This record gives sequence, C-alpha cells and structure tokens, in this order.
Amino acid sequence: MTGTTRTSADLDPRRRKALFRAWHRGTREMDLILGGFADQHISELSEGEMDDFERLLDQLDPSLLTWVTGEQPTPGEFDTALFRRIVDHKRHMQF
Repeated sequence: MTGTTRTSADLDPRRRKALFRAWHRGTREMDLILGGFADQHISELSEGEMDDFERLLDQLDPSLLTWVTGEQPTPGEFDTALFRRIVDHKRHMQF
C-alpha cells in the first residue's frame, strides 16, 4: 500500500516516477509529506519545480525531515520556493 490518493495514468513518465518515489521514501513520515504534496501538486509543477522536487527526492529522509520540521536549517541549495510550499503543505496536514 502506498497511500497515494491519485492515479498516475494522466502523468508523463517523469512525473509518474517522481510520484512513485515520493510515496516510497523509506520512512512513513516522509512518504506522507512528500507523497501527499505530490498527490496534490505533481501535475501542476513547472519543469524547474520538477528539477527542484527531484533534487529533494535524492536526499536522505533523516536530513529532509529535519529541514521540513525546522530542526536543522535548510541548506541554501534546497531552500527553494518549492521547498517552502512543501513545508507549508506539511503545516496543513492532519495525521
């Protein structure tokens, strides 16, 4: 079970792969944060935002979680408008 609430049938291969990766992180917390964000926004991301999202998907969950929760400062190269949207999305999530 992935937890995804959307189908990937309407997505191009790049977005389909990113959606899968967002829901298969390794930790349930990051699955919910990145997967939930991807479910709602993956189809509307620009190519540049997809580049940023894929760079985030390449990062290790423990690091990402500390950045998203504010426990550690987000390194400058990851502190993008897209990352701030993900953090804002997390604030509105109900677990």
